[in-house]
Amino acid sequence: MHLTPTTMRTAAWSAFILSTASAQHVLDTLSFGHKGDTVSPNLRGVPHWHINGDGYIPNIMSDRVVLTPPWPGNAKGSMWSEETVPFEEWAAELHFRASGPERGVGNLQLWYTKESQKDNGATDLDKSSKFDGLVLLVDQYGGHGGTIRGFLNDGTISFKDHHDPDTLSFGQCNYAYRNVGRFSVLKVRQASGEFEVTIDGNPCFKTNKLHLPSNYYFGISASSGENPDSFEAHKFLVSTTNSNTREEPGSPPKRAWQHAAEHQQKQLEQQQQQQNQPRQPPREPTIGEIPQMLSDVLAGNIRNQEDQFADLHNRIQIINHRVNDIYDTLDHISRTMDQRHNEVMNRVVPSHDRTDAVVRNVEKIERVVMAIQRDLESKDYKDMLTAVHNAVHDSHHSLTQDLPQAMGKIVTTHGPKTTHILFYFVAIQVTLFGAWQLYKKRRSTPKKYL
Repeated sequence: MHLTPTTMRTAAWSAFILSTASAQHVLDTLSFGHKGDTVSPNLRGVPHWHINGDGYIPNIMSDRVVLTPPWPGNAKGSMWSEETVPFEEWAAELHFRASGPERGVGNLQLWYTKESQKDNGATDLDKSSKFDGLVLLVDQYGGHGGTIRGFLNDGTISFKDHHDPDTLSFGQCNYAYRNVGRFSVLKVRQASGEFEVTIDGNPCFKTNKLHLPSNYYFGISASSGENPDSFEAHKFLVSTTNSNTREEPGSPPKRAWQHAAEHQQKQLEQQQQQQNQPRQPPREPTIGEIPQMLSDVLAGNIRNQEDQFADLHNRIQIINHRVNDIYDTLDHISRTMDQRHNEVMNRVVPSHDRTDAVVRNVEKIERVVMAIQRDLESKDYKDMLTAVHNAVHDSHHSLTQDLPQAMGKIVTTHGPKTTHILFYFVAIQVTLFGAWQLYKKRRSTPKKYL
């Protein structure tokens, strides 16, 4: 990474100019997620906001609030500010994300109403009764993949009873908000007689015929259908414009004479503090020396154009010094990162030798495989198969011809002789005949009776 001096100097001046131009005051009691991207300090609630739901309580995480879960469907969740906006010129910025299946359905609403809807469980435009204020609806109306529409009500229209509430929108734009993989930024701004809605920095719609009153409540709600869409609120910022007095909500707006009295009182206190402090002779800068820092001076204390030019010149020089310091710091960071990059690259062990060894092994395996393939394709195995067939045939012939002779020889050689069989037969017959004669002789002997 290499940054030229001109680039870093331009970036530093641009950052200074942008920070000065966008010096708006964020209202902490109406915002969340703007302090270190932390929504909740304890994961139990969002400060100055009331969270509710219908069949589902929104899940509070460290960096976002899940208004509707990815499962199950038909869930509703909402969160409403506990303080009102005390200014007529303001800007609100919502960072949200929607994710779900391919045919998921759901909607997201950003409310600015006279009465808070925090006790209604969850707020849905199609089922809401009469309300006084504004609602921005983000849904898939019209088949364009996503639409942002604005609706107004003075407390006399019931959207749930209207025959076609879609015709009541006063402005809309197409925006595909589902499954974009990042948080979308929906911004609403009312200032200088104009009401403007932008999405991701691109204009959505604008009008100069709308002016919303102050002391209204902000609300964020979402609902999902059978195929659920999970809506997440990552950050919500409410800020005042440069023309507004920077004061926190929760107290009634002050009149002009009250601001003048407070300003005069502060001037008197500063004069008293200066009188009570011991006077020290101011250090006069030498010729050609530019002061490093100047204290704040009231505009009324500069009496002539020479003092005004000198004060402005010195402050511009101080800003130039600070920009040079920023340039030096960025240049030092750039050199340090380049040095670390070079050190890391030097520590990386070159893998050319290991790669060459792997390539050689692969080539050796390819050569062996090609040799085996050539051997299989070039040799004729007909003679080998014929020899195997002849061997099987000879074995079968020897078994069929020689087996009976071998069995006969075994029987004649190792079997019993005929004379032995006749001798055994005659001996058994003589034994049986003698036993029978002995039995008859004993049976015919006279018996003695008592």
